[in-house]
Amino acid sequence: MAEIFKPYAYQEYAIQRIIDTPRIGNFQDMGLGKTVCTLTALHELKYHRFCIKKILVIAPKKVAEATWTNEVKKWEHLKNLKISVVIGTQKKRIAALNAPADIYVINRDNTQWIVQYYGREWPFDVVVLDESSSFKNPKTKRFQHLKMMLPKINRIVELTGTPAPKNLLDLWSQIYLLDGGKRLGRTFSVYKDLYFDPGRRNRTTVFDYVIKDGAEQAIYDAIDDICISMKSEDYLDLPDLIINDIPVYLDEKAQSDYKRHETEMLLTVDENTITASNAAALSGKLLQLCNGAVYDENGAVTNVHDCKIEAFMETIEQLNGQSAIVYYQFKHDKDRLLEALSKTELRVRVYNDANDENDWNAGKIDILLAQPASCGYGLNLQKGGHNVVWFGLTWNLEDYLQANKRCHRQGQTHPVIVHRLIVRGGLDENVVNALLRKDCNQESLLEALKVHISTVKEGLKK
Repeated sequence: MAEIFKPYAYQEYAIQRIIDTPRIGNFQDMGLGKTVCTLTALHELKYHRFCIKKILVIAPKKVAEATWTNEVKKWEHLKNLKISVVIGTQKKRIAALNAPADIYVINRDNTQWIVQYYGREWPFDVVVLDESSSFKNPKTKRFQHLKMMLPKINRIVELTGTPAPKNLLDLWSQIYLLDGGKRLGRTFSVYKDLYFDPGRRNRTTVFDYVIKDGAEQAIYDAIDDICISMKSEDYLDLPDLIINDIPVYLDEKAQSDYKRHETEMLLTVDENTITASNAAALSGKLLQLCNGAVYDENGAVTNVHDCKIEAFMETIEQLNGQSAIVYYQFKHDKDRLLEALSKTELRVRVYNDANDENDWNAGKIDILLAQPASCGYGLNLQKGGHNVVWFGLTWNLEDYLQANKRCHRQGQTHPVIVHRLIVRGGLDENVVNALLRKDCNQESLLEALKVHISTVKEGLKK
């Protein structure tokens, strides 16, 4: 059943700013409700003020697949909004664009494609850039193609936690898409000359730039009228521990591989005679499947899908440089996470001992991978960050609560946000429900598996 949206004061402010400001950057921390605020404002503009027609959302792949559709379903006041997800083969994308809808959501990697597809017939008077830092590089094709469409776009909403987490140079292109260069300079070169001095260089090459004295505040002052900047510690009027569930949808191939592995496992089990011991083993295998890989009977790892890894990497990207503790369950989870993170410049560590605890609290680690059963007690990790990511969930309620408490404890100066990656249709959903009910005992596990086995077998009969 859909929920009644009761916006907090900071959300009411954000909604009104989006309504009043045709081109605006909504730079709120992850977990503060950027999506529902934006949808509420767009709903008001379309159905009550009749001043917008067709909306395009450009988002990271996993966000495009699920987040916007789920957010509309979640809230009662948004129930009449129709979402069309423009993802998949070109044929599927074209069909989705031709479907009747209020909002069309496309993967950011297809920005160039959709601009070329419509050309001069561009139909979207509103564009939402979900994770606008994806457009921070003015040399990319996605920026250059969207820039060509600016005269045809009446409203732009940019969403991100921190638009320039590492360097204020990243800000120019995002603000240019809002104002065409009015506030920070018509070109990137002008922006650099105005606010930065060359740093390390040789005779022919400048390797980096250093911001001029007073320039940082001057930049913020210049863009203040078209940006909402909210940090959770300043504006959040919510409980100190916030749950941010991130749905993970499997693509067609992943869904097929997942179902094949799941069916092979479940057909050997009778739901009426399942015991506690084989329930635990079966649960472990199903949760491994949700995470994307499983151990076979010889202990070798079989990769099944990368959908959860992709959703995880997009979640880390959306944290925009904020550090995070990442909880995993299986060794192959850790190995796959390390492989994916190795392609970034983040400082990644697997928790081993007190040295890692000290380095985390000293700000020397960006991503700390940890197994909740081995580090859920006694550690004080509140000084190093306030984001907790559950890549793989656990049935053990005590482990779950204690692991979250490593950050959520005395001395923490920010609300702690717990991001949980949940595969839709997988056992992840059963675990989340059990954690919500605080009903993570043996009976709950058995009952959940019985229902899951029965559902899968019924599906095979159809």
